[in-house]
Amino acid sequence: MSDRATYGGQAVMEGVMIRGQRNMSVAVRRPDGSIALLCTPLSQLFTGRLRRVPLVRGVIALIETLTLGMRALTYSANVGVEAEGEELSSVAVAGMIAVALVFGIGLFFLIPVFASRSLEGWVGSDLVTNLIEGIIRLGIFLGYIVLIGKMEGIRRVFMYHGAEHMTVHAQERGDPLDVESVRKYATAHPRCGTAFLLVVMVVAVVAFVFVGREPLWWLVVSRIVLVPVIAAAAYEVIRLSGRYSTNPLVSLITRPSLALQSLTTRQPDDDQIEIAIAAMTQAIDADEAQVAGSDAGAAGTEDA
Repeated sequence: MSDRATYGGQAVMEGVMIRGQRNMSVAVRRPDGSIALLCTPLSQLFTGRLRRVPLVRGVIALIETLTLGMRALTYSANVGVEAEGEELSSVAVAGMIAVALVFGIGLFFLIPVFASRSLEGWVGSDLVTNLIEGIIRLGIFLGYIVLIGKMEGIRRVFMYHGAEHMTVHAQERGDPLDVESVRKYATAHPRCGTAFLLVVMVVAVVAFVFVGREPLWWLVVSRIVLVPVIAAAAYEVIRLSGRYSTNPLVSLITRPSLALQSLTTRQPDDDQIEIAIAAMTQAIDADEAQVAGSDAGAAGTEDA
């Protein structure tokens, strides 16, 4: 793995968000074909010392993903409707994300609980029942991805998702950020959010297998309260897999998550790769400008 600065991101509506070292960049294709750009500095919470503390950084990364994702989605949505003179507020988008979170927790964590609850008397073992719950959770997760992938709008998001991964690959290897150079890379990446979700599901199986199933309130609350802990552990797994992606054992372990990305990424067209490159270039330029400004400020202070 290269020692170059780590960049990542996500797809948004008709665009890509890139999370840089100190800045977040978003590039979105306007309805008229031009590119809208947004670049904002990251909060100190997301770049400070806590971001380097094992496990703690996983919780911070989860908060960061939700925060930056909401900001990027708000921007991309507003670019999409700006021709009509409309605008979505941050409150409206935050409300949609809150609903999505509640839906996600209910679908992936609570439904498996109640589905497996009916099997407790028949199975006669909490450990086995918890394992069945985990299998149900994985099945729902995979089924959900397959179903949403059939939606036309989501398929376009998945194409931008592929463009984002390909551009990150090119940046990591120091290749020129142009369509021809980016096009040769795979749409799957070890540090993908889809890989993270799959690892969350697997870690949840391990974490919950030793949690008691009585009383019912504890069974439900534990599945919600432990989500940040599970996300923190999953983040460390993804971080290690990205750092040692060339290790044969790590490659074997990450193979299922890379295979899963065949469902959440699609080969992008050149225009979509162009959007990902624009977002990446802007993030890199903003980071370099900020570092140069800091160095100049430090030199000025020293000279004084």
